[in-house]
Amino acid sequence: MNPLLSVRNLTVRFGETTAVDDVSFDLPRGGALGIVGESGSGKSVTCRALMKLLPSVAKIDGAITFDGDDILGASEAKLNTLRGKRIAMIFQSPASHLDPLMRIGDQVAETLRKHTDLKGRAIQDEVLRLLDVVRIPDVQRCARAYPHELSGGMKQRAMIAGALACKPDLLLADEPTTALDATVQKSVLDLLAELRRTQGLSMIFVSHDLGAVARVCDDVLVMRKSKLVETGKIRDVIENPQHEYTQMLIASHPDRLRLHKPQDVARAAPLFEVKGVQIRYGGGSILDSLMGREGGFVAVKGASFSVQRGEALGIVGESGSGKTTLARSLVGLVKTAKGEILYEGSPAEPTGRNRAAYLRDVQLVYQHPYEALSPRICIRDAIGEPLRRHKLCSPKDIPAKVADLMQQVDLAPELGDRLPAQLSGGQCQRVAIARALAMDPRVLIADEVTSALDVTLQAQVMDLLIRLQKERGLTMIFISHDLAVIRRLCNSVIVMRQGEIVEAGPTADVFDSPTQDYTRTLIDAIPRLDAAPA
Repeated sequence: MNPLLSVRNLTVRFGETTAVDDVSFDLPRGGALGIVGESGSGKSVTCRALMKLLPSVAKIDGAITFDGDDILGASEAKLNTLRGKRIAMIFQSPASHLDPLMRIGDQVAETLRKHTDLKGRAIQDEVLRLLDVVRIPDVQRCARAYPHELSGGMKQRAMIAGALACKPDLLLADEPTTALDATVQKSVLDLLAELRRTQGLSMIFVSHDLGAVARVCDDVLVMRKSKLVETGKIRDVIENPQHEYTQMLIASHPDRLRLHKPQDVARAAPLFEVKGVQIRYGGGSILDSLMGREGGFVAVKGASFSVQRGEALGIVGESGSGKTTLARSLVGLVKTAKGEILYEGSPAEPTGRNRAAYLRDVQLVYQHPYEALSPRICIRDAIGEPLRRHKLCSPKDIPAKVADLMQQVDLAPELGDRLPAQLSGGQCQRVAIARALAMDPRVLIADEVTSALDVTLQAQVMDLLIRLQKERGLTMIFISHDLAVIRRLCNSVIVMRQGEIVEAGPTADVFDSPTQDYTRTLIDAIPRLDAAPA
């Protein structure tokens, strides 16, 4: 039987840059193919080329045949009949691809209006059916909602519903689960696998995570620096990788990383004590006062725990669980409504000089380094800024101190004159860590610092943090929705759900013998390479 999709010698150039270099593959009807590789490997460009969704400056050579149709030679009118109707695509960031001013139901209905004869009530009924197919609860409410009213997972499901509207033959999924919580990622992957099984979809799934690809795909292509370096059945590739890059990808996956044994922690007086902390957003209005209520939304509900000197503590949970809010309260970015936070036995919200000293001791590394760094300040000046502002060394010593900090986080000296936009995500995250280290802190709070990184970069950042803790004797608090990261890095772990701590204890105990169903659900959702079909 002829393949549904055939790609031969595909090459895509943007000016002098070759983004895809001589790539060939076939996709059988009903098949699922994964394309994996780091950022910049050419996997997403390959995916978009299949629908000719590249900017006009792109020069595409080779041949792409879909069910007998020549894609590259097709007219725009022909392509418009294929796009959405026979070939559908779901994108990495639903928030960027959903119109913020349109209700979800209207956006799902657009494809139906364009490619079917359905009208009026029939379209509304079909929209509700599609939202139900992708297992969105309360479909009536969701159809009336705007994108900002839905979680990341629900927005992604709404995009999938729109893609399925015309019962396409081929679904292209470009990083559809990147940066989603582990449980949400698992639910989206399970949904795609079920839709493939029940609706006979052919699928191309693009990801940097082999564990995610293993859940839904039969075959895999491995790309590096625009080239196809390995291909085969995903089970065969995982168990017996031939190319050194594939071997590195697999070795970097959290499932295969050697577990780090954090340093032993002396159980003396704790460095941090959090006692019954409640954090509330909103409320305090005149009406609340008249009604004798506090009002607002309670983001953290009575959290209590302690952190020992030299400890690595993990705080895990899904988006909205309160973990980041709790971490920000430790550095005074969020005020507590009730309870207290003690640092070395004293309130953690000192004033005057004591506050300045406290903020030097406790540093926060943010999730999105591009947003945390000024886009107009070069890397060398960004790292040196805390030194100048807090007069931590004489001006003449700042260049040498910055060079030393860059060396500590493995940043090449020549990167110092670049702007953040000229660095990779992993390099930018290292800059953010170097800035925090410039204050010579005792405590480093890392908020989702690996969540959006490729697995190889994620492994490198984890290794860096492990080394820094060992060399500097840092106390570290890691915020993450990725339990695989926490398992590797931390002595102990706190599990949060809907603002409450539902489980806590030594990391090995929580992972090996969780007491709560919710914790077991989080652990079961960790992407594993052994999920590949036999």
